[in-house]
Amino acid sequence: MISKVEMVAANRPGQTDAFETMKHVTDHLDLLEAEAIHIMRETAAQFERPALLFSGGKDSICLVHLARKAFFPAPIPFPLLHVDTGHNFPETLEFRDQLVQKVGARLIVRLVQDSIDQGRVVEETGRNASRNSLQSVTLLDAINELELDACIGGARRDEEKARAKERIFSVRDDFGQWDPRLQRPEIWNLYNGMIHKGENVRVFPLSNWTELDVWRYIQREKIAVPDLYFTHEREVLNRQNALFPVSPFIWMDSNESGERKQVRFRTVGDMTCTAAVESGARSVDDIIEEILVSKITERGARMDDRRSETAMEDRKRSGYF
Repeated sequence: MISKVEMVAANRPGQTDAFETMKHVTDHLDLLEAEAIHIMRETAAQFERPALLFSGGKDSICLVHLARKAFFPAPIPFPLLHVDTGHNFPETLEFRDQLVQKVGARLIVRLVQDSIDQGRVVEETGRNASRNSLQSVTLLDAINELELDACIGGARRDEEKARAKERIFSVRDDFGQWDPRLQRPEIWNLYNGMIHKGENVRVFPLSNWTELDVWRYIQREKIAVPDLYFTHEREVLNRQNALFPVSPFIWMDSNESGERKQVRFRTVGDMTCTAAVESGARSVDDIIEEILVSKITERGARMDDRRSETAMEDRKRSGYF
């Protein structure tokens, strides 16, 4: 049976190329969605106490959407776990709470500030201070407290070279550490969830997605995301050719001042290390067009990744997402 879209394309020969492109994208997204849903169901089947790591960003929002599809009409069978640095965008936290209420999920929040107060971590000071790396300790403490054996995350292999070394089921030892040399083979769609007591697995259903795939999926599924992703006027500080959002958490030298610009964010992590980009993208369609011509990676605006050549891998080895 020919679809309505195919009938339209057949009657409008000049639209054939556009139709073929659209059909290819749709087929590609269907495959990615099916794989991610399969991974979600495998996680629920193989582990006793999984949780979905939720940051309020577009990738974790897509994970929630996929989890709802995977287990519909039943509710999502695992909680959402948010490690709050205390320096998150207010817009992200507001969106998080609205989404949790809408989908009826259970939200667990653990605070980096509590880890600081308990002496578990020491807060950085100075011009480039950030709490981003401190999240690892808070996360590992939460995993031990909640006895989690699997944590579902939104990392993608195209984001950063260290993440390209991950398997979809990525084992962490009983200290919460990751060793890229001890990753298990994953043949076809067979995932090995067998672990020893004390170990846990990070699960990455979006491993084979790209930033462009995520936005095309958001476009197709009409998924709501925080307004931070779209162009808005904001006071920013230009430092090291990066536009930081001016906030009480940003150290400003006496000779520095903010300026108002039309910007958007490609990631929405900790405000101290997440830079904005100048943009006129006011819709998902605009964002997709912008990504298609961009020569800068999504994490190119993350200052925590610029600290060293191995910054991400060092954090992952210590238990980072």
